[in-house]
Amino acid sequence: MKRSRISLAILLAFGSSAPVLAEHNTPAAPIPAVVISAKLLESYPYRMEASSDSAGLLSSTPGFAVAASGGVSGLPMVNGLGDDRLKIRIGAMEVTSACANHMNPPMSYIDPKQVQSIELTAGITPVSNGGDNIGGTINISTAAPIFAKPGTGLRTDGSVSLTTRSVNHTVSLGASGAVASENFSVSFDAAKAKADSYRDGNGKTVLASMYSSTNFGATLGYRLKEHRVTLRAGTQRIPYQAFPNQYMDMTDNSAEHATLTYVGQLGWGELDLSAYWQRTGHEMGFFTPQRKGTMPMITEGENVGYTARATIALDDDALVRFGHEYHGFELQDYWPAVAGSMMMGPQTYVNIKDGHRTRLAFYGEIVNHHGAQWITQLGARSERVRSDAGPVQAYSTGMMNAADAAAATAFNARARQKSDSNLDLTATARYQPNASFDAEFGFGRKTRSPNLYERFAWGRGVMAMTMTNWFGDGNGYVGNVELKPEIADSLSATFHWHGIERDSWFVKIAPYYNRVHDYIDVDVLGSFNPYMAMKAKGALLQFANHDARLYGANLSWKAPLAKRTAVGDLNFIGNISLTLGKRADGGYLYRMMPPNMTLAIEQRSAQWNSQVELKVVARKDRVDTQRLEPVTAGYALLNARAAYQVKNGLLFTAGVSNLLDRQYSDPLGGVYLSGLAANRAGTLETLPAPGRSLDVGVSFRF
Repeated sequence: MKRSRISLAILLAFGSSAPVLAEHNTPAAPIPAVVISAKLLESYPYRMEASSDSAGLLSSTPGFAVAASGGVSGLPMVNGLGDDRLKIRIGAMEVTSACANHMNPPMSYIDPKQVQSIELTAGITPVSNGGDNIGGTINISTAAPIFAKPGTGLRTDGSVSLTTRSVNHTVSLGASGAVASENFSVSFDAAKAKADSYRDGNGKTVLASMYSSTNFGATLGYRLKEHRVTLRAGTQRIPYQAFPNQYMDMTDNSAEHATLTYVGQLGWGELDLSAYWQRTGHEMGFFTPQRKGTMPMITEGENVGYTARATIALDDDALVRFGHEYHGFELQDYWPAVAGSMMMGPQTYVNIKDGHRTRLAFYGEIVNHHGAQWITQLGARSERVRSDAGPVQAYSTGMMNAADAAAATAFNARARQKSDSNLDLTATARYQPNASFDAEFGFGRKTRSPNLYERFAWGRGVMAMTMTNWFGDGNGYVGNVELKPEIADSLSATFHWHGIERDSWFVKIAPYYNRVHDYIDVDVLGSFNPYMAMKAKGALLQFANHDARLYGANLSWKAPLAKRTAVGDLNFIGNISLTLGKRADGGYLYRMMPPNMTLAIEQRSAQWNSQVELKVVARKDRVDTQRLEPVTAGYALLNARAAYQVKNGLLFTAGVSNLLDRQYSDPLGGVYLSGLAANRAGTLETLPAPGRSLDVGVSFRF
């Protein structure tokens, strides 16, 4: 039987510990996470959206949300912390967003059709999962090399798929194939997606929300007994992607990457080595009718790094893991002069020159079993983060660029090199007194250093400041060289009641509390009128450290309604999430998801899986007034989806999102800048969310 190479495994550890060791490596059992594992689009039909954004694969996870951006560039949020506050890896590779608007976040570099598994760990993550984050980790895996069984000859595997969405005329294609012997494997995976601008619940087109993307990957694998070497390389091309909550559009994003990994079982334990390289060429400008003129902006980013990790079983009840990591990121960000423009020339505007940020890390952790009921994990991680940037220049020193010219002179005259010594600590415990209850408790100290734009964006003119903004709020931002790293002290617990049988009932509640020292927020410098529209208001802001608190809880459950009926098993599933975030001085933090709830009736049988889902989101009125964050109304959405698996490898999927065609705005969607650009006599409104969409898909495995 052929193994599925397109599957979804979401490992969740909300507010507590993550999977801490490889199951095959030691007799000591890991501290378990909640594991959801199934063929993609099959066992969990509510994940069958035809979205081309990989962040959407986690959209039904308690505490998880996606901040709207471009069609393939949504920004993941976990318990109120997102984007750079999460450590996201694709395989062993770390990718840093090479854009002042974060139009190319890490998850945008892989299409959902290329994803084999996602591991999400929120809150207190093991130090071996990665540093330089305070919100959690997301590890994305592509298909691992397949190998033939001894004496069976060549093994082949392949798939093709097609999905469509009516709300924006999405057409998404995917293909994969592999040929393998007992020791060697060759495979590829490819995906292409194209969509028009989507329509809202009133049937109106949301201007500047179209996109096109192509991703390709190839993998070579070699296996010899307990040793495996894998080389993966790939490319991405996004010729255009419009952003309705930004001032600019993406006019090109071309990237290449390569990763080499080794995993081996040695006499003393397991050794895991990897090295990676990734390069991005990114351009912004105008290509939609609502945004006229010429303003090229070019960014060049390069990531390079390696990891080394060893896991050693001390005895039947304990193991240690230690490792070393390096990650380097280099950035060039410049805006060529526009011929004939009095403002954008005659010089090239140098936004960040020779920017670099390097991390060198060492860590160690120990896992112990204390009898049959307790497991503990202790970990420590030390990182040295260095960042620097070269001299800059404005378009000119003339009157129209006077603010930027003065800021460039001041920036060039000051010392810019920074070095942060960061320390992460984690202590978690799991208690399982019986087969139907377990609890996890944890404390962690997590640290994140500022990114290059937070420290080195220097422009003080209104236009330059609005070009630094990955928040979708229409405001303008300037960096702060003196920013300190964020340090989060976190407490969490998870209480899990469940049936003894696999895949039976459960109830889980996971409260958490984070106190963040030197949270990178903003101070207000001034105000302006976006697009010079007198009824629209924007803020000019500088990144600044402020202490903050984030706390909340996630509740999830599953209750069987009927077993082995004519239509299979019926279950009542759902979750409720609550997140609150405030600065120590009393202001609310930006992009905090309001209370929300998902209720669903799920049907499962051998071939049919379906679900009817109600998603309810409360009114968002706890808003960040400094950023002029808009209030959004509460709403309820009805979704229905189904999948039918044919025994010969054919899978059909169909669903309707926003069945009642509700007009609403996502609380994390920001403002509708492309709408204001088209009607400058209007006001700055919230970004409308997609209306009703019929989603249809078919895939075939062979």
